[in-house]
This record gives sequence, C-alpha cells and structure tokens, in this order.
Amino acid sequence: MKYEKSEKYNRPELMAKIMGPNPVKLCEELLMDSKIEKGAFVCDLGSGQGLTSVFMAKEYGYRVCACDLWSNPEENVKFFYEMGLSGSEIIPVKADACELPFEKSFFDAVVSTDSYNYFGRDKEYLDKKLLPFVKKGGYVYITVPGMKKDIHDNIPEELLLSWTPEQLDYLHDVTYWKDILDSCKTGEVISVCEMESNEEVWQDWLIQENEYARGDRKAMEAGGGKYLNFIKIVIRKK
Repeated sequence: MKYEKSEKYNRPELMAKIMGPNPVKLCEELLMDSKIEKGAFVCDLGSGQGLTSVFMAKEYGYRVCACDLWSNPEENVKFFYEMGLSGSEIIPVKADACELPFEKSFFDAVVSTDSYNYFGRDKEYLDKKLLPFVKKGGYVYITVPGMKKDIHDNIPEELLLSWTPEQLDYLHDVTYWKDILDSCKTGEVISVCEMESNEEVWQDWLIQENEYARGDRKAMEAGGGKYLNFIKIVIRKK
C-alpha cells in the first residue's frame, strides 16, 4: 500500500524514536477506513516515545492520551511541543496497561500499535482491563506482530538467530487471536485479519542503528520474515 500520511514522518530524527517495525506505517494501515471520528479522545495504548500519538493528533485530528509504562512523560511533552502540539491536543500518561488509572468510559476509542501482544493475551483482559474505559459504541483498533502460522512446536532456526522461544511466544497467528477474542463479552469483534504491512515496516526498522535493530537483522537477513506478519484487530464496545 501507499503510506501517504506516513511519508511526512520518514525523517532520521523521527525514525530514531521507533522501537520496532515502523509504527507510523502500521498505524496508517490500521486506521484505513477507521470509524473513529475527528476530535475523538483516543488512548494511544503502548505509545512508546509518542511518535504514533503525534501522528494521530496531526493527521487524524484526534485528542490523544499517550499512555505508556516505559517512556518518560517529561521527554514526551518536550517532543510533542517541538512537533507543534499543545497539551489540549496530546498528553502523556505513565501507566500500566493492566492497571489503567482512568474513569470508566473515559475514551472514545483506543488504538494500540505493536504492543498489545505483551499484555492482551489474557482472555479476560478486554472485559476486565480495557473496555471498561471505552464509551459505549466506541472502537478499539489494534495491530500486533504475529506469525502467518503458529510454529512454536517447531521453530525455524532462522528465527532463533535473533529471538528465544520465550520471546517468540509473544507472536501468534490470526487463529490464535480469534480464539482469544471469542471470549470477549462486552465488545463485538469486527475484524481479525492479516495486514499488508510486514516487509516495508521491517525494512524501516532494520536500517536503524541501535542494538535491538542490529540484533533483529540476524533472523531477518536469514529469511525469517517469511514466517511473520502483522495482524489487525477491530472491536466495538457494546
């Protein structure tokens, strides 16, 4: 696909902030034909250093809460200001995705790019930990790194060049995620499908000069990418 919105963010100083396969391109594909209206109050869950939060505020007109456990809110505020955004448009919150510190029905929507697989594999997570904070009729848009087919019983050597079996257990296929989501009682699962994004978002990540990107190159250069994909999940709060 053409990443028309994301191309504006393909700058070295911004790409230096990414923490995995290009999250801006993932976010753009995720939000194609999105039901989230301009002006909505959106939780960017697992926002990292805030690049996807900036992207959603500037390109979609959302008011964004950049929610992340590991990033520094003070540094993110400075970044948001440098990107021309005010506190009325975007605000960082340091919080655990399993213990969100918000009022019930606080958000119009939630968007999670490349992080949900770390905390959302519990079948009770949506009903108990996330959907209570979404307004009735609101949407949750999720993209997770995955596998084209679960291969945990016979992991290819290429993947083990970069990741341990324990790390790879965070990656699963569409069937796995459908099974997880079938347990949801307070949300309607609209879609669980494979995304187009994989090769291009990985290429953007692997050219970065940090230790994690360098470590991931071993598996991907050996052909490990043919086993991997990204998965899109859309849920509507009942």
